[in-house]
Amino acid sequence: MWYVSTRGMAPRVDFEGALFSGYAPDGGLFMPEELPQLGRETLRQWSALSYPSLVAELCALFIGPELIPRDDLNDLIQRAFRRFRHREVVHLSRLRDGLNVLELWHGATYAFKDLSLSCTAQFLQYFLQKRGKHVTVVVGTSGDTGSAAIESVREAKNVGIIVLLPQGHCTKIQERQMTTVLEENVHVFGVEGNSDELDEPIKAVFADVAFVKKHNLMSLNSINWSRVLVQMAHHFFAYFQCVPSLDMHPLPTVEVVVPTGAAGNLAAGCIAQKMGLPVHLVAAVNCNDIIHRAVQRGDFSLSEAVKPTFASAMDIQVPYNMERVFWLLSGSDCQMTRGLMEQFERTQNVRLPEELQSKPSPVLSGPCLCSQVSRSCCGCWTEPRNSSGDPSSGVKGDALHPDAEE
Repeated sequence: MWYVSTRGMAPRVDFEGALFSGYAPDGGLFMPEELPQLGRETLRQWSALSYPSLVAELCALFIGPELIPRDDLNDLIQRAFRRFRHREVVHLSRLRDGLNVLELWHGATYAFKDLSLSCTAQFLQYFLQKRGKHVTVVVGTSGDTGSAAIESVREAKNVGIIVLLPQGHCTKIQERQMTTVLEENVHVFGVEGNSDELDEPIKAVFADVAFVKKHNLMSLNSINWSRVLVQMAHHFFAYFQCVPSLDMHPLPTVEVVVPTGAAGNLAAGCIAQKMGLPVHLVAAVNCNDIIHRAVQRGDFSLSEAVKPTFASAMDIQVPYNMERVFWLLSGSDCQMTRGLMEQFERTQNVRLPEELQSKPSPVLSGPCLCSQVSRSCCGCWTEPRNSSGDPSSGVKGDALHPDAEE
């Protein structure tokens, strides 16, 4: 499996190259050169798998056995999930009226990013030990990424991590999760500005290829393909849990509500759909609504300022994974994607072309505000529960509503 930049101006790389690269040298994001197409029989086989086994099957499609042999891959994924509190790792709670919630918060930091980062850290250490190398991870965070990234590598001897924490823009529990870790390989710095403003200097650093190579730098933000890859499993697992039978013709469609900030989980869902998973994605945002405006009106432009909300991990105006979504919806058109993103970087204001505006409707519904999702879910539990929410927001997980279509 080879990976290409969404902007089409960088050499293709294998999974190891994409894992350690973060941004592609041309400023784009790595995506698979080809997406495997899954038939009904494959979906039927996968539907019987546990969540860890499903992750392994998905990863095996995108990580060649010459890089990580299958037995090693299985071991890495089992190791990644050993600290999760729920025996299923991920659990689907069934509410009322066909509404379900996929519980993605059973990891060390109670954030859904524990799932993808735990696996990504295992992949990193596998290659680093094999090559006898050391890397320094640079992470800018809106809250949950920083603490989850720290937890994933805090005991790694061949990984150091630098986290830039935007002061006053994260929850107290997230700040404490990041600033109370005493391992010598963990370094957390409080900085001025919000998470979008942090992304600019980080991207500039990774654009300096010579500097990155000299200091062995990499990123664990959701620009990293490995994170998107593992997050695809959320959508497959949710689908299999929601659909009563895979013998229906055609296969029923499940509507997936994805609270989103940088759009990594949204991009993962789009890829899963392109591979043949019958899901309909609904992007849920807060008042920082650039994704909503892009989907509804083709308006991909910054507002005057990021507005602080209770969902601080979603207080993002530059959802960089929308570049992956645009690339998918344009039919892998690197020239169009490069033009859109370079214009956005110059002017912070892009009007999506008509041919692209017509594409999101079957894939992404108009988003709803997360406050509405929260109110809806609060009244839907079938019995009293003591479930912990994601500390980033209380809403950042997949709310799933099966919508059978004959």
